[in-house]
Amino acid sequence: MPARVRTGGRYIFQPVPIDRYDPKTTLKAGELVRVVRPHGCPPAGTMGHCHVADMSGQFRGLVHCNSLVRP
Repeated sequence: MPARVRTGGRYIFQPVPIDRYDPKTTLKAGELVRVVRPHGCPPAGTMGHCHVADMSGQFRGLVHCNSLVRP
């Protein structure tokens, strides 16, 4: 079962195998990110994925919720 993440929450990106094999982001392991909900996109956790932005607010892509751990 995917981890629960919250929109607006800060997390450290530690990629699980699906994010290493087929990345939908340019993030590197250990980067600090914030979960975001772009207009028209489903809420965080839908089908185990969420959208993330870096701490400057730049959108960085779609990741699996299990790739995000609390700092």
